[in-house]
Amino acid sequence: MQRSHRGGIIASLVVLVIAGLLVFAYQTRDKNGNNAPITAVGSTALQPLVEAAGEDYQKSHPGTSVTVQGGGSGTGLSQIAQGAVSLGNSDLYAQEKKGINSKNLVDHRVAVVGIMPIVNQEVGVDNLTLEQLTAIFTGKITNWKDVGGNDQKIVLVNRAAGSGTRAAFEKWAMNGATSKEAQEQDSSGMVKSIVKNTPGAISYVAFAYKSSDVTSVKVNGIMPTDENVENGSYPIWSYEHIYTKGQPTADTKSFLEYMQSTAFQKKYVEKLGYIAMNKMQIDRDINGHVTHK
Repeated sequence: MQRSHRGGIIASLVVLVIAGLLVFAYQTRDKNGNNAPITAVGSTALQPLVEAAGEDYQKSHPGTSVTVQGGGSGTGLSQIAQGAVSLGNSDLYAQEKKGINSKNLVDHRVAVVGIMPIVNQEVGVDNLTLEQLTAIFTGKITNWKDVGGNDQKIVLVNRAAGSGTRAAFEKWAMNGATSKEAQEQDSSGMVKSIVKNTPGAISYVAFAYKSSDVTSVKVNGIMPTDENVENGSYPIWSYEHIYTKGQPTADTKSFLEYMQSTAFQKKYVEKLGYIAMNKMQIDRDINGHVTHK
């Protein structure tokens, strides 16, 4: 009995040692980022592309979890700056967002997004100049008849203040002016739904949300198309940024490399309404300076 008791103690110690080694291995793996969950938060304009990448990546990398949430670019930048998530998705440069410490953030541009004004189909307008867009969204023009449309009150629908899509629209469509107070929505999908169902409504969404139940508005006579963004003739667009806090490692690095790969860009970027980075004939910096490739 004594020998049996001693053997049981030894067996228990062996189990504890093995369990300890497994825990240590798991913690080390997690620390190094291998098979650690990848969490991406931020831009709803970029969300469909990251979701598609996550689903595909998980299939080819069993054991890796990729979770994608919206919330707007401001949320994504705030969360990644705090180190609370793996990836912060944004439609604008981190340096453009007030209150964000961008010093340790690393930018990974994965696509280009065109942003287009959309209006309810009954307003009678399908073309606006940049000056008219600015006047409408700052409240100087309040009736569609003043821009060639029907005698109908203009109803503004904005993205929330933390939205990168809104920041990009105000920067490139409104020359930096601030939109007047109006109803705000957290997602591009909800914006489109409200414009569709609200007489006189106008807003703006990424090209990925283009559909036949709202009118896509030309800007300065230029159609909002991929080709016109690529050649620089259509002005309202932005890079789609994914930020990491410091240089990415392990699975996070591998996931970003996958999103930037030629295979992924060909398979998903254009299919989901974005523009591939290698299709751009121009480059535009944070200050709006354009160079031709």
